[in-house]
Amino acid sequence: MHTGKQLLVVDDHGEIRDLLTRFLEQHGYQVQAVPDGNAMRQHLNHHAPDLIILDLMLPGDDGLTLCRELRGQGNQVPIIMLTAVGEETDRIVGLEMGADDYLPKPFNPRELLARIKAVLRRQSMVESPAHAAQETMHLYFDRWCLDLSRRELRDEQGTTVSLSTAEFDLLRVFTQHPHHVLSRDQLLDLARGREAQAFDRAIDTLVSRLRRKLELDSKQPQLIKTIWGGGYMLVADVRHGD
Repeated sequence: MHTGKQLLVVDDHGEIRDLLTRFLEQHGYQVQAVPDGNAMRQHLNHHAPDLIILDLMLPGDDGLTLCRELRGQGNQVPIIMLTAVGEETDRIVGLEMGADDYLPKPFNPRELLARIKAVLRRQSMVESPAHAAQETMHLYFDRWCLDLSRRELRDEQGTTVSLSTAEFDLLRVFTQHPHHVLSRDQLLDLARGREAQAFDRAIDTLVSRLRRKLELDSKQPQLIKTIWGGGYMLVADVRHGD
């Protein structure tokens, strides 16, 4: 059964590219695979994949550089980053650069398949008109408006602030639970689904990214407060609108 979803694999190991291409095509995806950042850029000039599987260690520009480049261009295509076992710092930095999920090598292809489905499902739920119709379309707090249907954050002047998939999911959770202390595990579970591993520092990184975009002074946050021993809390009142 074809899903109609197009995936781009960026990995310099030919065996991994061939393995993932065959495996993912067997599960209904259309897959293109390239060995490095230059080939990825050429591909993206002509195609718009639904998700990119991006290896961290690449010849030339590495995965972190490529991820930052895409987000800097406003390209919000979901990215799952592949990292070597034990490279916790790189995984944290990858999430900070805008990756939506990560998977350490070596990995079971079925685990990658589960991550792909989870990331695409989170995105399609927000983009789905049927799902959007069941929800309030806009959430207003402080000087911000979170547009659930268009996945956009706008300020009082209507200027759009770019959010990655992970940032959007986390901010949606905060705005749906204002004035409630949410632990890291709760935030991870609500924002990223049961498929996600409990990875506390990933949440800390995402909160830091949101603060830099939301707060007047991210060093002294007034909207998303750290609750010592508890987690985080959005202290703003939230108004629902259409």
